Parts: sequence; C-alpha cells; structure tokens
Amino acid sequence: MTALPLPAERAIRDLEARTLAGLCGDVSRVVYLSGTRDFNTGQYQHDGLALRFGESAAQAALARCHEAVFRDLLHCGMEELVAQLAAYIESTGADRERVLDSWQRLEAYRVLIPGNCDAFSADCFITNIKIALEALRLAAPPARER
Repeated sequence: MTALPLPAERAIRDLEARTLAGLCGDVSRVVYLSGTRDFNTGQYQHDGLALRFGESAAQAALARCHEAVFRDLLHCGMEELVAQLAAYIESTGADRERVLDSWQRLEAYRVLIPGNCDAFSADCFITNIKIALEALRLAAPPARER
C-alpha cells in the first residue's frame, strides 16, 4: 500500500476511533463501509469526514478502511466468521431467519467487496460467506421448536 497524505491518515484515525470502534465486529464494519460507497460510481461519501478533512481525504480513508477490514475478514477463520456474522445479524434487530434467507437468496454480501479486490479474493470471500450462512442456518433450531 502506498503512503497516504497526512489529511487522509488523520481521517482514517478519526473514522476508526469515532465510528468503526463502535461497531460490533468486522462484518458490521464492512457492511457500514460498503454502505458509504455509491454503487453507481464506486466513490465513497461521508459528509462528516469530508467536512472535517476534505473530500479526497475522506474518500481515501473510507477506501483504505474498507480494504483493511475486508482483508481481515478474508483471513479470519470460519468459526470466527460465523460468530461475527451471527453477531451482525443479531445487531440488526431483524428476524434471524429472514436475514439468513435474504442474504442467501439475494447474495447482498457481494456489495461488501471493495472495488479494487482481485477476483480470487472476492471468490474466497463469497464462498466463505455462503458457508457461514449455511452454518448459521443449520445451527438454528427448526421454527416449530422456537
């Protein structure tokens, strides 16, 4: 990775301390960070960071943090990924089965992949998420037992 200009480094530290530290696990963080990206242009947007550090520093900070959190998720073990995914689903407050069904059917997790990710890493991530989702589904008691 190339060195970032000082405003971008400051924006990264701010983003990590103020926002990302308050999120429960890397799955929550990658969902948040990918949600700051405009899916039409691939550009990241965060009004608070842009106002404080400038548009290009905010863009660079969000992209760099997205890549770092994604990389951490890509390298975590399956047991850890399943636990983080379960914690994320719990944190949404939505019905667990509904989230699992939606994620499996719609494959919304594909938008979590950073734009500059290589195809092999993207495929590994997708495969790992599919396995983790299935593990969560199999671990859940049948609806009639709940």
